[in-house]
Amino acid sequence: MSYVCSDLAPGEQPLDWHTRMKIAVGAAKGLEYLHDFADPPIIFRDFKASNILLDESFNPKLSDFGLAKLGPSEGKDHVSTRVMGTYGYCAPEYAMTGKLTTKSDVYSFGVVLLEIISGRRAIDLKRPIEEQNLVAWAEPLFKDKKFTSKADPLLEGNYPLKGLCQALAVAAMCLQEDAETRPLIADVIITVEYLARLKENGNIVAESQINNSIDLPD
Repeated sequence: MSYVCSDLAPGEQPLDWHTRMKIAVGAAKGLEYLHDFADPPIIFRDFKASNILLDESFNPKLSDFGLAKLGPSEGKDHVSTRVMGTYGYCAPEYAMTGKLTTKSDVYSFGVVLLEIISGRRAIDLKRPIEEQNLVAWAEPLFKDKKFTSKADPLLEGNYPLKGLCQALAVAAMCLQEDAETRPLIADVIITVEYLARLKENGNIVAESQINNSIDLPD
């Protein structure tokens, strides 16, 4: 996807905030279809930026279902399988135990959302060591609430500040180490759809207007 800074060709313009949120919404809806409308549910297992295709209007479609796995059935809460996927996107519980759930995809979505917001890759070996892993780089900034430091510099501040804060809070929820505390992808969609509608002037967004369908961390 061309929103990643290092992928921009000479003369190519970075995607604006609205388009980035539009991509996030569409990608999340793809996961929702697999998780909530398939029976049994389907776990994508390799959700990452390069598996999201964009048409000329930046409408996203999920691609490459080669690692997709049928979800748990008959009262089970997970699927045990060989660990596969892409480093930087795999949920920690899946990487360590091979226990796969739809919440594993939610974690991967959190990584992609962070990529969309920051313009950074999940893993970028060209950056300083402390910045090579996107999630590891972002975690202390989440705690310090240094929100604007995580926005893509190519946006040049053209985003709603409230929207940026809430988008990062959604990413933080998706990236919770404990899978049980991550939101359902359907709840993520409700919030990100709202963020896609925010205007660029953050001052016009009242605190009471922020969608609270997800219990966001302080």
